[in-house]
Amino acid sequence: MYSKYENIRKIKLYIASSIDGYIASLDGSLDWLSNHPITPELNYGYDKFFESVNTVIMGGKTYRDILNMDVIYPYESKMSYIITRNQINSSKENIHFITDNIIGTISNLKKEQRKDIWLVGGGELISILLNNDLIDEMIITYIPTLLGEGVPLFPKSKKESNWKLINSQSYDNGVLTIEYQRIV
Repeated sequence: MYSKYENIRKIKLYIASSIDGYIASLDGSLDWLSNHPITPELNYGYDKFFESVNTVIMGGKTYRDILNMDVIYPYESKMSYIITRNQINSSKENIHFITDNIIGTISNLKKEQRKDIWLVGGGELISILLNNDLIDEMIITYIPTLLGEGVPLFPKSKKESNWKLINSQSYDNGVLTIEYQRIV
């Protein structure tokens, strides 16, 4: 058995990474992903995944980076929880900001009877949740690009954890998606 609890929502990290393990350039840019966009013909499982979750969690920097892009907030149909050091006021009822008791709040979210939770990023939040055994599955899409430096996928991970491969899919354009489940 791979979960401590029955009927509990899973937190799933679904993220793209360069093959050298970076999720963004040093300046936070995601321009390197533009050569392998998600399209209706080739979406790397994104549509199916997107429908399987109704909650997203992300760090404050990731949230601000999304707001600074010239796009409509892509998670409007989902309940969003933003982990941030600074309280931000939002007029949207489906966006909540968590500034303290992060682990307790996220643990309580997992107990709700709803669809799974998407951990969007960033790297710091990934490490915090990994170090507290809160990530249940990882779906990492490796883009055939070497960045050399940038924001690491797993910065400051202080705790060893073991994972079982549950699926992998390679694509003709060199992209590789790997799905892991945490072994408890």
